[in-house]
Amino acid sequence: MTTVSRLTAVMGPDDAANSLAIAHLIRKACPVDTLTLYRPVGQKELDLIAATGFSAYPPRLSWQPIFYPVLTEDYAAFIAREWNTKDADNGSVGYVTRFQVRRSHLAKYETHEVGGRDFTEYWIPAEELDEFNVNIVGPIEVIAEYR
Repeated sequence: MTTVSRLTAVMGPDDAANSLAIAHLIRKACPVDTLTLYRPVGQKELDLIAATGFSAYPPRLSWQPIFYPVLTEDYAAFIAREWNTKDADNGSVGYVTRFQVRRSHLAKYETHEVGGRDFTEYWIPAEELDEFNVNIVGPIEVIAEYR
Protein backbone atom coordinates (compact mmCIF):
# COMPACT_ATOMS: atom_id res chain seq x y z
CA MET A 1 0.00 0.00 0.00
CA THR A 2 1.41 3.40 -0.95
CA THR A 3 1.76 6.33 1.42
CA VAL A 4 -1.05 8.13 -0.40
CA SER A 5 -3.44 5.17 -0.20
CA ARG A 6 -2.64 4.62 3.50
CA LEU A 7 -3.35 8.27 4.29
CA THR A 8 -6.49 8.26 2.17
CA ALA A 9 -7.80 5.13 3.93
CA VAL A 10 -7.28 6.69 7.37
CA MET A 11 -8.07 10.34 6.71
CA GLY A 12 -10.11 10.60 3.55
CA PRO A 13 -8.84 11.95 0.21
CA ASP A 14 -8.86 15.67 1.04
CA ASP A 15 -7.07 15.29 4.38
CA ALA A 16 -4.58 12.86 2.84
CA ALA A 17 -3.70 15.39 0.12
CA ASN A 18 -3.29 18.09 2.79
CA SER A 19 -1.04 15.79 4.84
CA LEU A 20 1.18 15.15 1.83
CA ALA A 21 1.38 18.89 1.15
CA ILE A 22 2.38 19.48 4.77
CA ALA A 23 5.00 16.71 4.55
CA HIS A 24 6.48 18.41 1.46
CA LEU A 25 6.66 21.76 3.32
CA ILE A 26 8.30 20.16 6.36
CA ARG A 27 10.92 18.35 4.30
CA LYS A 28 11.86 21.62 2.60
CA ALA A 29 12.13 23.55 5.87
CA CYS A 30 14.11 21.07 7.98
CA PRO A 31 17.81 20.63 7.25
CA VAL A 32 18.69 16.96 6.80
CA ASP A 33 21.56 14.84 5.56
CA THR A 34 20.93 14.26 1.85
CA LEU A 35 22.51 12.65 -1.18
CA THR A 36 22.39 14.24 -4.63
CA LEU A 37 20.92 11.97 -7.28
CA TYR A 38 20.14 12.41 -10.95
CA ARG A 39 17.48 11.10 -13.29
CA PRO A 40 17.37 11.27 -17.07
CA VAL A 41 13.85 11.93 -18.36
CA GLY A 42 12.05 12.56 -21.62
CA GLN A 43 9.53 15.29 -22.37
CA LYS A 44 6.46 13.41 -21.12
CA GLU A 45 8.03 12.64 -17.74
CA LEU A 46 9.34 16.19 -17.40
CA ASP A 47 5.84 17.55 -18.04
CA LEU A 48 4.49 15.32 -15.24
CA ILE A 49 7.27 16.47 -12.89
CA ALA A 50 6.47 20.10 -13.72
CA ALA A 51 2.80 19.44 -12.88
CA THR A 52 3.90 18.61 -9.30
CA GLY A 53 5.72 21.92 -8.99
CA PHE A 54 9.01 20.05 -9.46
CA SER A 55 8.51 18.23 -6.17
CA ALA A 56 7.91 14.59 -7.19
CA TYR A 57 8.45 11.99 -9.88
CA PRO A 58 5.33 10.53 -11.52
CA PRO A 59 4.12 6.97 -10.92
CA ARG A 60 5.72 4.31 -13.08
CA LEU A 61 3.80 2.90 -16.01
CA SER A 62 2.64 -0.73 -15.81
CA TRP A 63 5.69 -1.92 -17.77
CA GLN A 64 8.10 0.05 -15.53
CA PRO A 65 8.51 -1.92 -12.28
CA ILE A 66 11.53 0.10 -11.14
CA PHE A 67 12.33 3.79 -10.69
CA TYR A 68 16.07 4.17 -11.16
CA PRO A 69 17.77 7.38 -10.06
CA VAL A 70 21.48 7.41 -10.89
CA LEU A 71 24.47 8.52 -8.84
CA THR A 72 26.34 10.70 -11.31
CA GLU A 73 25.50 13.54 -13.63
CA ASP A 74 27.69 11.96 -16.34
CA TYR A 75 25.68 8.73 -16.30
CA ALA A 76 22.38 10.64 -16.41
CA ALA A 77 23.67 12.76 -19.30
CA PHE A 78 24.75 9.64 -21.19
CA ILE A 79 21.25 8.13 -20.88
CA ALA A 80 19.51 11.42 -21.76
CA ARG A 81 21.78 11.93 -24.77
CA GLU A 82 21.97 8.35 -26.07
CA TRP A 83 18.51 6.98 -25.23
CA ASN A 84 15.97 9.74 -24.58
CA THR A 85 16.89 11.72 -27.71
CA LYS A 86 16.16 8.65 -29.84
CA ASP A 87 12.63 8.19 -28.43
CA ALA A 88 10.27 9.98 -30.83
CA ASP A 89 7.24 9.15 -28.62
CA ASN A 90 8.89 11.22 -25.88
CA GLY A 91 9.71 14.25 -28.02
CA SER A 92 13.23 13.11 -29.06
CA VAL A 93 14.59 15.15 -26.18
CA GLY A 94 16.42 14.15 -23.03
CA TYR A 95 16.73 16.10 -19.80
CA VAL A 96 18.91 15.55 -16.78
CA THR A 97 17.23 16.24 -13.46
CA ARG A 98 19.05 16.68 -10.16
CA PHE A 99 17.53 16.31 -6.71
CA GLN A 100 18.34 15.63 -3.07
CA VAL A 101 17.08 12.61 -1.11
CA ARG A 102 17.36 11.89 2.59
CA ARG A 103 20.27 9.50 3.19
CA SER A 104 18.28 7.84 5.95
CA HIS A 105 15.65 6.83 3.40
CA LEU A 106 18.18 5.59 0.84
CA ALA A 107 19.88 3.40 3.46
CA LYS A 108 17.33 0.64 2.83
CA TYR A 109 18.31 0.35 -0.84
CA GLU A 110 21.46 -1.03 -2.43
CA THR A 111 23.20 0.58 -5.37
CA HIS A 112 23.63 -1.44 -8.55
CA GLU A 113 26.42 -1.23 -11.11
CA VAL A 114 25.01 -1.69 -14.60
CA GLY A 115 27.92 -1.78 -16.99
CA GLY A 116 30.77 -0.47 -14.86
CA ARG A 117 31.42 1.51 -11.73
CA ASP A 118 30.58 4.77 -13.52
CA PHE A 119 27.08 3.45 -14.22
CA THR A 120 25.59 3.14 -10.76
CA GLU A 121 21.95 3.51 -9.82
CA TYR A 122 19.39 2.80 -7.14
CA TRP A 123 16.51 0.47 -7.93
CA ILE A 124 13.37 1.76 -6.24
CA PRO A 125 10.34 -0.54 -6.65
CA ALA A 126 7.48 1.30 -8.35
CA GLU A 127 5.19 0.67 -5.39
CA GLU A 128 7.63 2.56 -3.12
CA LEU A 129 7.88 5.69 -5.30
CA ASP A 130 5.35 7.71 -3.26
CA GLU A 131 7.45 7.20 -0.12
CA PHE A 132 10.61 8.00 -2.08
CA ASN A 133 9.05 11.25 -3.33
CA VAL A 134 8.21 12.33 0.23
CA ASN A 135 11.93 11.97 1.02
CA ILE A 136 13.04 14.34 -1.74
CA VAL A 137 14.38 17.51 -0.13
CA GLY A 138 13.97 20.69 -2.15
CA PRO A 139 13.01 21.02 -5.80
CA ILE A 140 13.81 18.73 -8.69
CA GLU A 141 16.04 20.78 -10.98
CA VAL A 142 16.55 20.45 -14.74
CA ILE A 143 20.28 20.86 -15.28
CA ALA A 144 20.76 19.74 -18.90
CA GLU A 145 18.83 19.29 -22.12
CA TYR A 146 19.78 17.19 -25.17
CA ARG A 147 18.13 17.13 -28.61
